[in-house]
Parts: sequence; C-alpha cells; structure tokens
Amino acid sequence: MTRRLAALALTLSGLLLVPTAALAESEKFQPVDEFLNEYWASFSIGPIEIGLSKLVVYLWIGVAVSLVLTLWLVRGGLRANPGRTQTVVELIYTFSETNIGQATLPKAAFARWFPYVASLFVFIWTLNMVSFIPLPLDTHNTLWGPIPGLTIYAATSNLSVTLTLTILTIAISHIEGVRANGLIPYFKSWVPPCPPALKPALIILEVLSQILRIVSLSVRLFANMLAGHLLIIMCIGFTILLGKLFVAPIAIPIAVAFYIFEWGLVASLQAYIFAMLSGIYIGSAIEPHH
Repeated sequence: MTRRLAALALTLSGLLLVPTAALAESEKFQPVDEFLNEYWASFSIGPIEIGLSKLVVYLWIGVAVSLVLTLWLVRGGLRANPGRTQTVVELIYTFSETNIGQATLPKAAFARWFPYVASLFVFIWTLNMVSFIPLPLDTHNTLWGPIPGLTIYAATSNLSVTLTLTILTIAISHIEGVRANGLIPYFKSWVPPCPPALKPALIILEVLSQILRIVSLSVRLFANMLAGHLLIIMCIGFTILLGKLFVAPIAIPIAVAFYIFEWGLVASLQAYIFAMLSGIYIGSAIEPHH
C-alpha cells in the first residue's frame, strides 16, 4: 500500500504546521499505518526476525535519555543548599517514593523493588514525552530533499512493548510471592476461606483475574497512547483528505488541543498508573492477605 502522509512539523511549544504542498495532494492515507512496525533493515534467525525500525530507534532514545539524564542530574552529588536541578530531582524522587513505592510495596520489599517500579515510571514517562517531539524518522515522506519527514510516534503505542513490560511485572510478582510465602501457601492464598462447593468457581475466577491483569495493564497504556497520537494525526489527515486549506483553521487548533492534553496530562498519568499497578501487584503477591 502506498502511503502518502503529509510531513508534520511540531514545535516544542505545541504549534502544529502542515506543508502547503501536502495539503494540495488530498490523497487518501491510513493514519493507523503510521504505527506499523516496518523494518528498515532486518535479518532472520530461524523463525525470529530481527531488524531496525522506527520502534527500535524510539526505544533506544528512551533508554539513552533515561540513563544520560539521570546520570547528568546526579553527577555532582547532593548539596546542602540545593539548586534548581537538585530540587526538581528531589521532587521527582519524593513523588516516586511516596506515591508509588511506599503506597504499594510492603516495608520488607521496599528496598528491593522500589528501584524497579521507579525505573518503570521514569522509562515509560520518557518514552511518552519523547513521542510528542517531532523527529525526522518518517521514511515514507521527505521534508526537504533527502531529509525524512517529521513524525510523532510513541513506542508505548506498540502492544509488544507494553506487553513485554507487563509480563516482566507479572512474572516478578509471582516469583516474589512464591519466594516470600512458599509455593503451596502462595497459590492457596489466591482463594479465600469459603465452603468447599464454591472453591472451584473461585479458583476459576482468580485465574481469570490473573490473566486479566496482563490484558488490562498492557492494553491500558497501549490504547491511551495510540488513541492520543491517532487523534492528532487524524485532525491533520482530515485536512489532507479534503485538500482544502480552509479546513486548516479548524483542524489545526483541535490537533493542538489534543497535543497539549496528551503531552501535559495523559503521558505522565499513564506512566504513573503503570508503575503504581506494578507495585500493587508485586506487593499483593508478597503479602497476599493485606
């Protein structure tokens, strides 16, 4: 399928511009195609295909920014009279410690698993925030000459990313539950005391709830980020499909509003929810009766 997406130029302030040449084309396009993970180059190892794609680049950027920014912020150590940078870092740390770590993890497991849930929060938040910065990674369209077009893309809008993080959290919760309680007591704790006749039904419900944890945790983040970016692209796409410049004064402000809402609220909120639920699942597995 030939995809002709107009190049998007989003400034950091949230202003969204559409090239006049793109508006004149009015060719059909599929906004969902922008989220397909197409390999730029790949090789196969048996049934497994490994390659470089836009998704991989965004994941690398997320990892690099998370590590470099964290190391840069703490490079000078803590000072008795903190400056602006240390104040911001302390606020973020305090928020993570109080609202994610202490609110979800038991005291006995706090030192072990707070770094994990805090890292989840920082990594997902970084991926979400980077996704609203226009980067020249649209290989289907060029901006000027050989320069790739600008695009906004969220790695967390790919289900494989959110599902991988979810499976990691669920696996940790069960491993910690078995380690803290023992194999048989842990799985017995899934079913509360009840008449023997109700136990089979409760066991089925509990198994279903464990499966639904995987679905809800991964799909919530994936769906919210995908929907937000789709709304922004579709507002611009509406203008492109009609090929009429007079639609731009209506479509562009709506796209900007969605952009500000997603960047200012949804990106941070979804990172917080994912990290908080991860802490709850790990904490409830370690102390299943609390």
